[in-house]
Amino acid sequence: MKNCLVAIVLLYSLFSAADRVYALGEKTITLGAESSWQAMERREGVAESVRNRPHPVLALSNGVSPAGGQTPLDLDLSFNEGHPERFTDSRGRYDVTVSDDLRTAPAPWNRTGNGSALFSGAGLDGHAPLAARPRTSSLFAAGSHIEDFTFEFWLFPQTIENGAQIVSWSSYVSARATSSFAQQLILCAVERNRTQWTFENFFSSADRSRSIPLALSGPLLVPRVWSHHLIRFDSANGLVEYWVDGELEAAAFATSTGREGGEVHTPLAGENGQWTLGAYFSGMIDVFRVYSGLAELPAQTKFPARGGRAESRTLDLGKANSRLLKLEAFGGRTTNAAGSVSNEYVSNAALNFSDHSAVHFSIRMSNEMFNWDNSPWIPVKPGADLPAAFRGRYVQIAADFFPSANGQTSPYLSELRVVYQAAEPPPPPTQIVAAARDGAVELSWRASPSRDVGGYLVFFGNAPGEYFGSYAILNDMAVSSPINVGNRTSVRIEGLTNGTLYFFAVTAYSAADAASDGTAAQTGAGEFSREVAARPLMLAAEDGR
Repeated sequence: MKNCLVAIVLLYSLFSAADRVYALGEKTITLGAESSWQAMERREGVAESVRNRPHPVLALSNGVSPAGGQTPLDLDLSFNEGHPERFTDSRGRYDVTVSDDLRTAPAPWNRTGNGSALFSGAGLDGHAPLAARPRTSSLFAAGSHIEDFTFEFWLFPQTIENGAQIVSWSSYVSARATSSFAQQLILCAVERNRTQWTFENFFSSADRSRSIPLALSGPLLVPRVWSHHLIRFDSANGLVEYWVDGELEAAAFATSTGREGGEVHTPLAGENGQWTLGAYFSGMIDVFRVYSGLAELPAQTKFPARGGRAESRTLDLGKANSRLLKLEAFGGRTTNAAGSVSNEYVSNAALNFSDHSAVHFSIRMSNEMFNWDNSPWIPVKPGADLPAAFRGRYVQIAADFFPSANGQTSPYLSELRVVYQAAEPPPPPTQIVAAARDGAVELSWRASPSRDVGGYLVFFGNAPGEYFGSYAILNDMAVSSPINVGNRTSVRIEGLTNGTLYFFAVTAYSAADAASDGTAAQTGAGEFSREVAARPLMLAAEDGR
């Protein structure tokens, strides 16, 4: 009785584990992590970056200009070069120099691109933390008549220090009345915990005899929070606008009347001019740009609401009708709130976060490498076992990235694992029998026990285990080893030499291989059957039949 109970328990365990038998032969293709992301070759709005993980991750790209549009760029400082000594104007119109106090803040501390300029609060002793001197081709070259223009930058004050100079332009212009020189100044500084723009000897009358000073005040600054600042001038009506985070904070008219309708005063760039960033300022500045025109109002989200998408190239599972078992995904999100960076990592589960940032996955499979017309994308959940219908030799993976509701956070993907079971060929047939005939051999066998048999290959040769037969006749056609005899269990092979001993073995291939090209059956065939041998002879008994 005890033995009977043990047998029942063993049988129960065997059957209860039947649906997990596939794990015994599972294989894995890894994307990301140490394997890199080269397989994710089609990317839209998605790029590689380093976000608190040992290896590069995939995340939404945030390198688009906040102002955007078609307005020509005159000065472009992105701070993405990785080291302050390599900071440069991408337009090649300004010469950039930096001090030893300047640092680089990498992602995810920065606001856009791959880095920002980190200022320590150093003053102007010796030289500016960052200076950009105009070349003759620039908008602010000495003596240039400036019409429409736009300045923009992202600001992250570590502390709010009154007197900090965020941005300044300084040069010298001739004062006709006294035949002397006066300082021309554009200054964005912190006063009473607000940003204050000052323009002196910059907007001048047509005859350059008069200049109009302007001052525009911004909102209260919030420490350890990014804000976007934009100044633009319309020479058609003399309007100067100051926008902060997409909201109009201040406006003034550079006209003789101080309002719309008077003579518009326009700038004339002075001599020995220089842009200076970050004097006495502690914090970060990102993407400082000067446009030679009216730039469009900026998009305030860090990442586009439409998100981005990455698709893998075609991955080969090796055998037709291989079964995809599951997709494992590893990733998270990195947030930068109030200057504090936190990393939320998720291992092999749905990448959906409380701020509505997410990564969604879909898969399509086919037995044909280049024909996906009948293979739609099917959404899948990472870590979940997939239905048995997910079969094919080729698979593609797609990942759709969506930012947080406020557009400030991107999820990231650090690793993907494609877990599958390669289709196994049918086992070989059994009970092989070879009968010698005149110039021929008749072979027969018992069918392979698999339900997935598409046909059989007959191998032959003149030595045991060496099936290199180069000539025989089947159905009045010359054939060589191996011979594809289709899905039948007997065959007569003719054209053989009497007196020569031939050796034979049979293998089975799957129905999927039978439906593929001519080489699929041979490459997908299984193990050899038992070897048999026969020597064709001209026998009197056979002649009498």
